[in-house]
Amino acid sequence: MAKFIDEFKEFAFKGNVVDMAVGVIIGGAFGKIVSSVVADLIMPLIAAIGGVNTADLKIELKPGVPEVVNEAGEVVTEAVEAVTWNYGAFIQNVIDFFIIAICLFFIIKGIAKASSLRKKKEAEEAAAEPAPEPSKEEVLLSEIRDLLKEKK
Repeated sequence: MAKFIDEFKEFAFKGNVVDMAVGVIIGGAFGKIVSSVVADLIMPLIAAIGGVNTADLKIELKPGVPEVVNEAGEVVTEAVEAVTWNYGAFIQNVIDFFIIAICLFFIIKGIAKASSLRKKKEAEEAAAEPAPEPSKEEVLLSEIRDLLKEKK
């Protein structure tokens, strides 16, 4: 059992697992932001322009039944809600997905561009720097090496 716990600790606290957990949490928060942008900003504009609110789009599969009350005010039959197929919510989720995908595309593209610029700058700096001059000890050792080669 102790071996299992040690293996689990090693797995759970690796940098990759922690990074992935942070990414999932931030991704969830990002998803909520995008859902809010779609539901609260984009879809009302589409509804205003096109006159359709996608969240309200649905097909009634089975009509609802209102509550029936007798003359004494007692409930005779409970109300039954209508059974609906809410395809408008699906459309909104598809729009959410595409907006998240576009945002992630631009984020990844930006990170790749920044990474390539950083690598290019590092390469330029490395090429621009002159090779450091050897120390006195290195010069002396090189001279000794050369002298020993000559004697052979």
